[in-house]
Amino acid sequence: VQLQAFGGAVVQAGGYLRLSCKISSSRISSFIMGWYRQAPGNQRELVASISSVGHIKYADSVKDRFSISRDNAKNTVTLQMNSLKAEDTAVYYCNAPNIRGREYWGQGTLVTVSS
Repeated sequence: VQLQAFGGAVVQAGGYLRLSCKISSSRISSFIMGWYRQAPGNQRELVASISSVGHIKYADSVKDRFSISRDNAKNTVTLQMNSLKAEDTAVYYCNAPNIRGREYWGQGTLVTVSS
């Protein structure tokens, strides 16, 4: 199983980006999927997750600004990020915590928000 994240870029504060994660596995509808991020000097933190039945969790810092969604037919999970702030600058990782008993991570995509 491979997770490929893309969409990171340099954007001005107040702007928006859409990150996508492509999963090379069938039946992703059964799996929880999530996005994490890691800023320099910080621990990796959960940004958002979406369960197989659509239950969604967000970090408090991104509530009302970010939106996670999934397209099971396209094996894709998307993170729409609006009203970006400088503190959103980080490497963003796609995560699948349990696909047939194993955890998988994407390679990370860099988001830089300039103030």
